Parts: sequence; C-alpha cells; structure tokens
Amino acid sequence: MVEEATSLKEKIIEESKRIGIDKIGFTTADPFDDLEEKLEKQQELGHHSGFEHKVIKERIYPELIFKSPRSIISIALAYPTKMDAPPPRVKGERRGEFARASWGTDYHDILRDKMNQLIAYIRREAGETVTYKPMVDTGELVDVVVAQRAGLGFIGRNGLLITEEFGSYVYLAEIITNLDFSSDTLVPFGCGDCTRCVDACPTGALLGDGRINAKQCLSYQTQTKGMMEEQFRRKMGHVIYGCDICQIVCPYNKGKNVHFHPEMEPDPESVMPKLKPLLTISNRDFKEQFGHMSGSWRGKKPLQRNAIIALGNYRDKSALPDLFRCIEEDIRPVIRGTAAWSIAKIVSARDELVIEFLEEALTKEEDKEAYYEIQQAIETIKSKKEEKR
Repeated sequence: MVEEATSLKEKIIEESKRIGIDKIGFTTADPFDDLEEKLEKQQELGHHSGFEHKVIKERIYPELIFKSPRSIISIALAYPTKMDAPPPRVKGERRGEFARASWGTDYHDILRDKMNQLIAYIRREAGETVTYKPMVDTGELVDVVVAQRAGLGFIGRNGLLITEEFGSYVYLAEIITNLDFSSDTLVPFGCGDCTRCVDACPTGALLGDGRINAKQCLSYQTQTKGMMEEQFRRKMGHVIYGCDICQIVCPYNKGKNVHFHPEMEPDPESVMPKLKPLLTISNRDFKEQFGHMSGSWRGKKPLQRNAIIALGNYRDKSALPDLFRCIEEDIRPVIRGTAAWSIAKIVSARDELVIEFLEEALTKEEDKEAYYEIQQAIETIKSKKEEKR
C-alpha cells in the first residue's frame, strides 16, 4: 500500500508539471496547533483584516471542514514581476499602478482551474471514492502555513512564503484529501538577521517575526471602502491597489521575473491606468477594463478613491477640474471628501476661488465625514501663503 501511495505521489508530481503547476508539496492533515494562539492574539490586538475566514478553529483543524482528512496537497504558481511593454511616458499624464499580484487574470480563477485539472487526474488514477476540498486564499486554511509545512518554502519576516526558485512572487492554493501521502521536507527559515522588509514597510505593519498588523498594511488600506485614514494617504503614493514594497526589497526576490503563464501577463493600460479617466469611468467600462483582475474584487469605489489620493500625491494641477466635479456631482461621500483632501494637497498657494467653491460645497454637505474633509481642506488652503504676483 505504501509503495502504491509513493507511486501515486510521483505520478501526481509529474502531472502537476504537465498542467503548469510550478511547485507542489505534500503534508499531513494534522491540526496546525501552533497557529491557534497566534490567530487568537492577532484578533485580540485587532491586527486581522476582516477578510479572513471568521472561525479560528476551522483554520486550525482540517477535520472540522472536511470528513476524514489525511493529507494536504499544496501548490504554487509563479507570476511575472516586470512588464514587457509598459505604457509610454507622456508629460502631464499621471498613471496609477496595481501591485504585481493583481496583474493578469484573477489568480483565484487560474489556481482553481489548475486544481480542478489535478483533481480530475487523481480521480482517474485513484478512483471515485477519493474525496477532495480545494481552496485558494478565500478558504479556511492559512495558505502560507500549509505551503511551509508542505515544504514549498519558508515564511519570511514579511509573512509571505519565500521559495528558492521564485522568491515570494507566487500564488498559493491547497487541496485537502482523504488519501495518504508522505510529507515533504520542511525548508528552514532563511531570513537570518535580514530585516529589509521590516525596515522598508512605510506603515510599520510588519512585526518582524512573520506576523503582520493587517490593518496597518497599505495593501489592506487600498482595499477598504470607506474614507482612508489620513496617515495612509501620502504613504500610498500612486499605487492604487496593493503594495509590493516588502517584496521589492527582499534579497530572495532580486532578479526574479518569470513568464510561465500567458494568462498572468499584465495588460499595461489596466495595471497602470490613467488616473483622471478612472474618476468618471462607467460600471460597464470598469468591468471591461478591470473585471478580469483580482484587484477589482471590491468594485470601483475604492479604486476611484485611491486614484483621487494618487492625483493629490502627484500634486497634479490639471486634475483640479475633475476633482471639483467630483465634489459637485458625485453622490458618494467618500469620493467627495477624498476629492477635497486632494484639492488641498494640489493647491500650492492660498486661492480665494477654491476656498469659495469649497465653502459653498460645505453648506450643501450632509455627510459628517465628507463635511469634516471639506472643512479641513478649507483650513489647509487658508493657511497657505498667498501666491507672489
């Protein structure tokens, strides 16, 4: 029986290569005991994002989410980090940017397709009595912890799985099954004394031991739907979805750039979109341009809000008419309030016409948060020195 299982494992590994899975590893379905205290502490401190699976016990014990689990198969797909043909630089044309993990077709769809192909193969080899539960990062288990235990790599100080071949530029998924497989060898922690990611994180979200204060992470902040806290706005720069900083500075990622999967290749106009057109994009055009990307999962409002922040960070004076229009015409308080903040960042000197416009907007504003933002913008512009004639 052991020989048969070993043989099946080898066959699965070969099939995984054939269908385009870049790394595969096997581990037991034993509980992830050492994770329980960490997850409870994370929740207690308010360091969780709220996007995670809510029931901690189900993230620890595979038997709570799957009948008779025996093994977990972990897979990784490597994604590209550089564009072959980025958009041309045009003077005065400001663009935003999506983090690399959101390039190309939504990775959830790509991983599900690979897992379904692998499961179909295992069914043909092992019979219909074998059961499976595939999941990507929306499932119960913690992908990086499963991948680490399955020998795909180690969890770095930035909380990401770091592989020898592809650094941390990998998507992860796993399949729980009632089949028995021998476990693969663990990869030892490889960060040593290096703290580059921790030092480079603009918001101090990385705690240095693989744990993250998710609410401080810029990637999380770009995905929220309400008003972004002011402390994060300048730090966001012009990246309107996600954050790559802790990956860019990692020595394991130096020179890593693979192009194995055509569906992961970025459309330059989608991953580096012009910011001003994004402010008035229709739902239909938004879906057509961004709907295939994982970065569109929260809808267009967070991305429009982020585009407004990016224009403020660029101090793009040509965007002022568009921002005035947002305050006058947009029915969403978040957009109106953020536009006021951006206007105050762009206006370089005290401008009575802008102050007058904002004061009039203030008399019509009924939303408390938007009211506060417009009020603050007025005070900021009033405090600026008058332009020298």
